[in-house]
Amino acid sequence: MPSTAKLALEDGAVFTGVSIGADGEVDGEVCFNTSMTGYQEILTDPSYCGQIVTMTYPQIGNYGVNAEDVESEKPHLRGFVVREHSRIQSNFRCESSLSEYLKQHNIVAIESIDTRALVRRLRSQGSMRGVLSTTDLDDASLVARAKASPGLVGRDLVREVAPQQAAAWSEPLSTWTRLDGLQHSSADDSAPHVAALDFGMKWNIPRHLVNMGCRVTILPGSATAADVLALNPDGVFLSNGPGDPEPVAYAVETIRGLLGKKPIFGICLGHQLLSLACGAKTFKMKFGHRGANQPVQDLTTGKVEITSQNHGFAVDADSLPADLEVTHLSLNDQTIEGVQHRSAPAFSVQYHPEASAGPHDSHYLFDRFWRMIKN
Repeated sequence: MPSTAKLALEDGAVFTGVSIGADGEVDGEVCFNTSMTGYQEILTDPSYCGQIVTMTYPQIGNYGVNAEDVESEKPHLRGFVVREHSRIQSNFRCESSLSEYLKQHNIVAIESIDTRALVRRLRSQGSMRGVLSTTDLDDASLVARAKASPGLVGRDLVREVAPQQAAAWSEPLSTWTRLDGLQHSSADDSAPHVAALDFGMKWNIPRHLVNMGCRVTILPGSATAADVLALNPDGVFLSNGPGDPEPVAYAVETIRGLLGKKPIFGICLGHQLLSLACGAKTFKMKFGHRGANQPVQDLTTGKVEITSQNHGFAVDADSLPADLEVTHLSLNDQTIEGVQHRSAPAFSVQYHPEASAGPHDSHYLFDRFWRMIKN
């Protein structure tokens, strides 16, 4: 018999459903993602550390799970919420079901709740602290613990997901995701060397860099500017990562020590940290941007690209220093989606050009970084 699970929000709302993952209880910020596919990539994206993720698409798990498409060594989110978990997996690459994968990695998950009602509540009131449990099913107790949970603001979650040691990366894009025209040359000893600061990096990022023809060394997000410069890289990459960027002051200090000395490209949290290093401020968004269908305009070309996004904080446009120029804007709410430095070789975007399962409109940004390094 299926076991009962409950999701309680800090505003007092309680949703009762069925457990499809591990037994237990977790707290976190409850948010939603509008992607129709890519749930495995979402589960293993370190940027979701500290969050309980709700999928808006009604049926999840229909193509199962495989070991090749993961974005890190394990899921990092706190909990998972779906309307319906598919009992049938139909894909020739499938190795296990979603439910089996969740149980294997001790992720608490719930199905058979009204995710539309939940998402409407999060859209109107904003992302909220919550508790997901299969052990304590008392509504009042769960709501009280949701109210007492810490949330994301002011917490350094990067230290929970970043690596402890430097490591070389050589794995290219999988044969299922490789796109024609991206590779410039083989990544031999004469290839550009990129030092990638890992604040919770999705593995598809270094795969793209390798596929472009770069040699890649991954450094912990806590690395100093001296650590980076000791490698004498040709370029520096700033990765995505979880939570509030402002407590990650050590990374801001590192980036300040690298500006103007090496070409820099940042994605997501890396974009926010680069902006903070230049003197801008960030703010907590009401419910953030999470999904694979977010329209962004490149102000340098006028073109619109459909992007994959996952962020709950953004760069404050009113705080932007004179050194930074806005290059990309969200067409949903006009928040900043990209900046470039006016005098130093540095740029960043808030969204994910490396996204798997897609979309692939923004791969040109890796080529832009390559040309910045070569020039």
